Amino acid sequence: QVQLVESGGGVVQAGGSLRLSCAASGRTFSNYVMGWFRQAPGKEREFVAGISWSGRSTYYADSVKGRFTISRDNAKNTVYLQMNSLKPEDTAVYYCAAGSQSHATHASRYDYWGQGTQVTVSS
Repeated sequence: QVQLVESGGGVVQAGGSLRLSCAASGRTFSNYVMGWFRQAPGKEREFVAGISWSGRSTYYADSVKGRFTISRDNAKNTVYLQMNSLKPEDTAVYYCAAGSQSHATHASRYDYWGQGTQVTVSS
C-alpha cells in the first residue's frame, strides 16, 4: 500500500503560480511512476503530468505543456507540480497517483490515489 497526501492548492489569479506537493508513505516511493490528474466539476478526471521512477523522464498533457513542471525528490518521498501561467480553465481538484506502468496517462493505469487538493484560478 502507498498513502498519498496532496497539499499546496488554493485560489490564485489568472497568470499566477502554485506549487502542489504530494507526500508518499508506505512502500518504496522510488519504485513507482507518479502522475498528476485533475477533475473539474461535471468533467472526467484527466491526465496532467507524469514522471518516471528516476525522474529522468517526464510527460505532459498538451493543455499544460510549457506551463507546468512535474518533479520528484525520492529522498523526501515527494512529487511536485509547479504550475505557472495559470488559466481559469485549470480550475479543478488535483490528484496525485502512483502506479507501475511507464508513461501511463490513463487513470486506470494508476493503483494509488491521494484525496485531492482544490485549485481555483480566478479571471
